[in-house]
Amino acid sequence: MSQTAAVRIRIRRILRPVAVGLVAGITNLVRRPASSVELVSTKADGVLPDGVTVFDDSYPGVANLDPDLLRALREAATDAAADGITFYVNSGWRSPEYQNELLREAIAKYGSAAKAARWVATADTSPHVSGQAADIGSFDATAWLSKNGAKYGLCQIYRNEPWHYELRREAIDGRCPAMYANPSRDPRMRR
Repeated sequence: MSQTAAVRIRIRRILRPVAVGLVAGITNLVRRPASSVELVSTKADGVLPDGVTVFDDSYPGVANLDPDLLRALREAATDAAADGITFYVNSGWRSPEYQNELLREAIAKYGSAAKAARWVATADTSPHVSGQAADIGSFDATAWLSKNGAKYGLCQIYRNEPWHYELRREAIDGRCPAMYANPSRDPRMRR
């Protein structure tokens, strides 16, 4: 067997599974019933690309945050910048549709609504939908907020979500309230 023929055989062995996988994936997509088609969230729903900061008003996910929360985040971010830290926002305000999409995805991932509730609230109860919460992106920023956030009224609310911050004005003169273990333990989520 020539070297060229051997190379062709190796290429076929490598590419055949890839081609079969692509065909199967396309077939599955075409055969998927309309009722299982996932929503495609957009910028208007509050979806944020990587690199968005608390100062990026061109994104509804930032611009639609509660004005007091946004003011506190920007003040804290300005002070944190002196330490070389940037506050990126992974998620802020969300439309009810986007929140429901996140909940459906969490239920599929965790296997039940009860397990998903430890991570994602309903659109009726989520502080993201009302613009009352922001998920801050980098470890440096969340570590900075953990240490300094109370001065701005910014508090981590859930032990299992070190990125999730809400405004608690009473914390400015003292300390943040005790955290809930996760959103399912938060009485606000039981409406």
